Order: sequence, then C-alpha cells, then structure tokens
Amino acid sequence: MDQNFDLSAPHSMGTTIVGVTYNGGVILGADSRTSTGVYVANRASDKITQLTDNVYVCRSGSAADTQIISDYVRYFLHQHTIQLGRPATVKVAANLVRLLSYNNKNMLQAGLIVGGWDKYEGGQIFGIPLGGTIIQQPFAIGGSGSSYLYGFFDQAWKEGMTKEEAEQLVVKAVSLAIARDGASGGVVRTVTINSEGVTRNFYPGDTLPIWHEELEAKNSLLDILNASPSPEPMNI
Repeated sequence: MDQNFDLSAPHSMGTTIVGVTYNGGVILGADSRTSTGVYVANRASDKITQLTDNVYVCRSGSAADTQIISDYVRYFLHQHTIQLGRPATVKVAANLVRLLSYNNKNMLQAGLIVGGWDKYEGGQIFGIPLGGTIIQQPFAIGGSGSSYLYGFFDQAWKEGMTKEEAEQLVVKAVSLAIARDGASGGVVRTVTINSEGVTRNFYPGDTLPIWHEELEAKNSLLDILNASPSPEPMNI
C-alpha cells in the first residue's frame, strides 16, 4: 500500500442534499457521510444547519467553507432581526448566503440549498450552487449524489404534495443517491418547516429502502462471515 500521500492534493468531497416544497411548507433532506477522498471522516454528520427559527440550509462541498458561511449568515440575520424587530424572510437569508458565496467564489467550494417558511410567501426553496448563483425553485438537489436524481425528480415531483408525500419523496431520493454514489451514505436526516414550526426526523441506514444490488445491512462483520459456509482448510 502506498503511504506517500500528498496532503496538499485536492480531495473529492461528496454528499447528497435535497429541498422540496409542498402544500404548506418545505422539507430539506441530506445524507450523513463526510468524506475526504476515499476516507470517510464522519459517518453521522448533520448537513442541515439552522440559520434562523424558520430558515435552514443544506450544505455540500467543503465542510469548512459551508460551516463558515452558515456561521456568518446566522450572525448577520441575528443583527437584521434585532434592527427590524421581526424575523428575517427566507429570501433575505438566501440572498445573504448568495452574497457571501459570490463575493468569495474563487476561494470557496460550497453548494447550498436554503429552505424555509415565512408569513409573506410561505415555503420557499433557493438553490445556490458553486459560484454564487441564486435560483428559486420548487425543488432543488445538490452534491455528488444529485447526478443520479435529476430524472427521478422530473418523474416523481408534483405540485401540491402533502407533507407525508414530500417526506417520502425526500427519503426515497436520498436513499437512491446513497445506493449509487459512493461518497453519500450513512443515515438520512430531514427537516420540515411550516407555519407550525420545525420538525426534525432521523432515518437510520438499516431502515432505508434497498435498491439495485445493495447488500442488506448487517450488525457485524461476523454476521456476514457466519452466513456463508467456511472455506475448506488448505492442505500444506
């Protein structure tokens, strides 16, 4: 095995993030694998970060870059709320994320989805990909796993979904990406935001649907070894 790693070389950083609007709010979803090349640095990370009481952001790209953007935006929105005396809207939060991403686009590797609910425009999703463009969409997908989801969303997404339908769609989409994308994995986390507040849900990896030729989850390597007959000992 080659131990001469070039620590300055760029690493591939993968993830799957999803944001969907439904009739009454939005649902954000993400996997939990943080990877550094082929090394899984964290298998249970939380990629859905709170910006305000009613706005959250899904993070993909460099964990450090997206965390510092989230921290700055959370601070600015707190100041904004104090000055105006009312909560910031989803559009204001998304444009602050866009401003930081665009003004520092040569130094950041960050693809973000901002989602939330406010009393003026209801549930909204904004996609902010690499480079700092901002696009309001009924649904948005991002990260390395999104490559496998475009056709699925074209077929599966529909207007006026109920909260339950949207939740099922998000979990199904992230589990599909986990099946195909080696840089996505772990558990699925979702955040539902509507007029009633925020609800977080957690779906362990062994409860997700199995797709294609995936193997069923096992509790231990011993389960796999015991399931198959032991090889015959070698004659020496």
